[in-house]
Amino acid sequence: MNNILVTGANGQLGSELNEIAPNYQDYNFLFTDVKDLDITNHVATASFIKSNKINVIINCAAYTAVDMAESEAELADAINHLSVANFAKIAKEKNIKLIHISTDYVFDGANYKPYTEADIPNPQSVYGKTKLDGELALQKINPENSIIIRTSWVYSRFGNNFVKTMLKLAETRDEISVVADQIGSPTNAADLAKVILAILPKIQNKNVEVFHYSNEGNCSWFDFAKAIFEKNDILVKVIPIKSSSYQTIADRPFYSVLDKNKIKHIYGVQIPNWRKSFID
Repeated sequence: MNNILVTGANGQLGSELNEIAPNYQDYNFLFTDVKDLDITNHVATASFIKSNKINVIINCAAYTAVDMAESEAELADAINHLSVANFAKIAKEKNIKLIHISTDYVFDGANYKPYTEADIPNPQSVYGKTKLDGELALQKINPENSIIIRTSWVYSRFGNNFVKTMLKLAETRDEISVVADQIGSPTNAADLAKVILAILPKIQNKNVEVFHYSNEGNCSWFDFAKAIFEKNDILVKVIPIKSSSYQTIADRPFYSVLDKNKIKHIYGVQIPNWRKSFID
């Protein structure tokens, strides 16, 4: 019996994993969020993992408030970097399989071609930097049977995300301006959750491996917004604007499409197009 610790259980991906957990009778899941387990308390985290005989960690916990991270860099670093290093040390010591979730924000967005796992990261925000620092710490400690999955533009039925924001705005507006010059790939968290549990028994590597996962295809936030309203039969005018017209505290990558060939080749993963997944 695999005892699986899922951190960030109340987030989008953690919630989707919780939804499908009953389908995996061979696994014993322990879903935790900050109220159950403060991962910045490294001693308590190690004790929790030992007492619950955890042999798999799926680390979905993250500080994801991109703009707020600019003024809360220490907290973002504690969650996105130092806690990951602690998980890596525990995983190496206890021979625990570790799946860590990272982000497209480790890239600067200047490539304008899909980013592969071999491309050199260059984060442009505190959020992106702390997530990259977490990746680097995990790779340096290098526990066996551990992987990093970078994903992008995550949405779900749970938590806060772009889809819910658009639907909320449409309740009170006839027109909504949406950035049209940032290009990426939406990720249905439910799809990613299924992939994680599908590849879990196949993970067997000496060195930490990095993989990219999002739904296939790409779009702008403007395109994504239009698709959201079309799916929900909402009549609202979507106005395309440039990023320069929608200033944010933290910089976002202008292009962050992820190349998924590695995860498809090594694990035989089939990835639906974002439009099909979103419509279904």
